[in-house]
Amino acid sequence: MLRKETWTVTGMTCSACSSRVEKTVASLPGMRSASVNLLLGCMRLEYDNNQLQPSAIQKAVEDIGYGASSGEQQAPRHRSRVAGQQEESGRLKHRFLASLFFLIPLFCLAMHHEILTWLGISAPKWFTDIFHGSENAVTFALTQFLLLIPIMMLNRHFYTSGFRTLLKGGPNMDSLIAVGSGSAVLYGIFVMYRLSWALGHGDGEILDRYAMDMYFESAGMILTLITFGKWLESRSKARTGTALASLAALAPDTAHIERNGEEQELPVSEVLPGDIVLVRPGDRIPVDGSVEEGFSAVDESFLTGESMPAEKSPGDAVTAASISRTGFLRIRAVRVGEDMAIRRIIRLVEEAGAAKAPIARLADRVAGIFVPSVIAISALTFAGWLLAGSTLEFALSCSISVLVISCPCALGLATPVAVMVGTGRGAELGILFKSGEALERLSTVDTFVLDKTGTVTAGRPILTDIIPLDPNLKPDDLARLAAGIEHGSSHPLAEALTEYAVSRNLKPASASEFALIPGRGVSAVIDGRTFRAGNALLMHDSGISLTPESDALSQQIANRGGTPLFIADEKRLIGLLAAADPVRPDSSSAVAALRDLGIRTVMLTGDNSRTAEAVRIEAGIPEVISQCLPEEKAQHITEMQTHGHAVAMVGDGINDAPALVQADSGVAIGAGTDIAIDSADVVLIKSRLTDAVEAFRLARAVLRNIRENLFWAFFYNACGIPLAAGLLYPLFGLKLNPMFAAAAMSLSSVCVVSNALRLRFFRPANPASIALQEPPTAAHDPVPVPARHNPGATCVHSFRLHIQGMMCSHCRARVAKALTDCGTQAEVNLEQGTATVSCFDSVTLDTLIQAVENAGYTVTSTEALGREKESA
Repeated sequence: MLRKETWTVTGMTCSACSSRVEKTVASLPGMRSASVNLLLGCMRLEYDNNQLQPSAIQKAVEDIGYGASSGEQQAPRHRSRVAGQQEESGRLKHRFLASLFFLIPLFCLAMHHEILTWLGISAPKWFTDIFHGSENAVTFALTQFLLLIPIMMLNRHFYTSGFRTLLKGGPNMDSLIAVGSGSAVLYGIFVMYRLSWALGHGDGEILDRYAMDMYFESAGMILTLITFGKWLESRSKARTGTALASLAALAPDTAHIERNGEEQELPVSEVLPGDIVLVRPGDRIPVDGSVEEGFSAVDESFLTGESMPAEKSPGDAVTAASISRTGFLRIRAVRVGEDMAIRRIIRLVEEAGAAKAPIARLADRVAGIFVPSVIAISALTFAGWLLAGSTLEFALSCSISVLVISCPCALGLATPVAVMVGTGRGAELGILFKSGEALERLSTVDTFVLDKTGTVTAGRPILTDIIPLDPNLKPDDLARLAAGIEHGSSHPLAEALTEYAVSRNLKPASASEFALIPGRGVSAVIDGRTFRAGNALLMHDSGISLTPESDALSQQIANRGGTPLFIADEKRLIGLLAAADPVRPDSSSAVAALRDLGIRTVMLTGDNSRTAEAVRIEAGIPEVISQCLPEEKAQHITEMQTHGHAVAMVGDGINDAPALVQADSGVAIGAGTDIAIDSADVVLIKSRLTDAVEAFRLARAVLRNIRENLFWAFFYNACGIPLAAGLLYPLFGLKLNPMFAAAAMSLSSVCVVSNALRLRFFRPANPASIALQEPPTAAHDPVPVPARHNPGATCVHSFRLHIQGMMCSHCRARVAKALTDCGTQAEVNLEQGTATVSCFDSVTLDTLIQAVENAGYTVTSTEALGREKESA
């Protein structure tokens, strides 16, 4: 049986460590895949537990000098990692400050001649009496050694880890530091013995030669600077997980539940499915569940991106971490623990950060041989300079510089830190990448294929037109009548009618004898009269004649991608309604943004060609392929791939799953089906098509950042190692002091991490416009209703009203209803705070102003836009 687990690995300090752990674990019998992440200190494993036991994995890791523990032995990863990094950062800070306390006097003592010369002052007499002169050479050396010992003890981890891994055949960065600084210390001790012998034998030449030629200060400086770099690196690493930590902090730690008639406060981990959870106004909901009792406006903005709270009533689903704003709720727990939506999101982001992008493979291969290669180069440098006739001190200095300047850490951090920050930033924006590979694949696509229903469009029809054909019938009366006829139907058009009626507080007409006519429509009896609602075939079968006017209107509706619904009584056609699945407000801007990025856009749909063409034109999509079966969608993507295109598929339904799997990168709309989400590489939580564009931009930014990091890591080592080895010394006299080599090595990792942290400042291309866009619904976006027919009117005049007090789409709906109830055709613009109204002479400007003010808003000014004659 295959098991997938995430383990914690301790003791890794560089990419050489992670590479060795990965190779060791991957070679175990029964191990299918192993991926070690240096940044998170973890490894993702997939193995056959019939062939391989966890104890064998743990032993294999421990045998090469590291620690390992399985997921069952640790706290939730997002919390343990943050706490561990903060603790590690604190330890490194104290280590650095304590090392610095001893390094300052050590450095000042060793370099006192240079420092005093630079300051232009002379040493005090007591100092010269103790340390100056060949007779004080041993005292001078011993004092430096004594100051160095505490620094070595404080940083003994480098020696214990470095020599342990070296002896086990897997040297790492600590090995380089241990060998480099240890060589300097051993040379210093050798000098002390030489000075002691020379002093006892009166050999002044040796005293003069070695008195100022010790490397104790270099060893101390190397250890202190490396610790300082590690501290800065640790602080930077901790910041890479701030997005995940912020998301985890949204979920409350405790819940108020009702058991045996009593209220108890328990940790969320102890809540069970079926428990009744009590949520008061202002509290965060602790679990996913359904409302049993109560009403409240619930803020779900962290999940949906909608700024307006959603009204929740009994039977409605609620999500953990959302906030009950206005009312008290009794909620029955449905999903608890790791099954909750917010936990699944956190787990998805963590797994994405832990997974390796393919681009990291080159760095991993280099890291596996890096440290042994550096040790070999250091040995060759030492031997080469000695053979060239240089002094032992010069050869040793160059050899030590090679060891301490080499930085496998930068190579190891180049990819995971960028992936971690990028996926964390994506989670903040409502974009979930399932792996580092998903990031890389999405960044390379050149074609976006969009499903129509639920992706380019809203995924459910709304009423778009109400056209009375009886002069005595008002639009609202026709809507009430149609809602009554369709009341017993489950057809999407019936749902659109019902939603429209609710949004305008219209009570459906009371109907009886409801009858469903398959493939045609429905009929019902209202006030003793039989009414029919359906397509043209129903009208024909019922003997209802369609007029040239109704034919033209239905054709116009169909050309716009809508569905006409004919309403008739026993004798004649009395009205026409239209419903359509509207294009999402952000679809056209998303397509335009993709075009600006040089991306080809294609829409795939199973709908008919006329509807598909209407949606294509409205959304601005260049290409459309219609009447596709689910398997044909995947075939079309395969065909694009055979022509050399890298394809991203964006979809939301079960029928999109084959295409999502076939595409190079599958992107699922978060409001879609679980099958679509499971099949995708990227999930857009907020269900906005513009987020697909931002996912692409973020993926490209992450890959660009990784390439910058890898370039810096390779460039740094390619330049630093030859310089440290002294290859430029014969030509230019350039030689790198080991102290500066240690400083450069420390800063290289900090630079890589800091560069990756720039991804935290990634911003959507146009966040302001995206924030204003809302999914179209009948309640939020009132349909345009033609002005009521008024036989006495001879002229139509238009006004623009400037209205104060509209703050949201609900306000816009109220104003639009107030104006259309006056017998007008009104277009309300929320952003500009205006309403453009067309009405007959019988409707006065004062009537319009009064209607707006009765709705609770203020008309600040008006404009007359003109009049035109209406044909008789």
